[in-house]
Amino acid sequence: MFKPVSSTLDLPKLEHKILKFWDQTQAFKKLVEKNRGKPKFSFLDGPITANNPMGVHHAWGRTYKDIYQRFRAMTGHELRYQNGFDCQGLWVEVEVEKELGFKSKRDIERYGIERFVEKCKERVLRFSKVQTQQSIRLGYWMDWENSYYTMSDENNYTIWYFLKKCHEMGYIYKGHDVMPWCPRCGTGISDMEIATEGYREIEHLSIYLKFPLLDRPGESLLVWTTTPWTLTSNVAAAVHPE
Repeated sequence: MFKPVSSTLDLPKLEHKILKFWDQTQAFKKLVEKNRGKPKFSFLDGPITANNPMGVHHAWGRTYKDIYQRFRAMTGHELRYQNGFDCQGLWVEVEVEKELGFKSKRDIERYGIERFVEKCKERVLRFSKVQTQQSIRLGYWMDWENSYYTMSDENNYTIWYFLKKCHEMGYIYKGHDVMPWCPRCGTGISDMEIATEGYREIEHLSIYLKFPLLDRPGESLLVWTTTPWTLTSNVAAAVHPE
């Protein structure tokens, strides 16, 4: 009468099944069409820097964004679903310098500024693709063919136009201010880039480790313990059924 239900829930397998279902049924496209012409809800994606693969904190933030957009779609709003990629110079530059083995800014000049800029753009484009695939795997619904990049000409022209208008209206002036300066990077830096308040290095005896599953080769349980000295006597791990 009923199909047997396995007592073992394979979450990754279930996630792939749902993603495949969304793709085959074109669920996202149907939702966009369903709400076209309805009251608009404008959501501007605060972009993450396309400089490395996404971290857990990025996935956490994107999950909240996805939930909020889904809620607005369910209440009958038309959304833009435009993803963004931050192409901020400093973080990207530092990583490219590491890739090329540079030790100082003089190395960039010897390498060639134009070549270096192209390397930075290549890194942004490379990791924007990685982050896109990670976000799709996360189940994040966006118009992935229409992402915006802060390094785009459209963005730069808009900023230049804005500054031009500010200058014409007398809002721009020369002055003096005290700000953090990085002698190594040769640029001013934000408080967040040097922030030590609220952050401190501590030593803790807890550790994360993997327990390989006996019946599923290549898969493991991620375990956290505050008593690593007991690990040698462990023979099993207790797992919540859900």
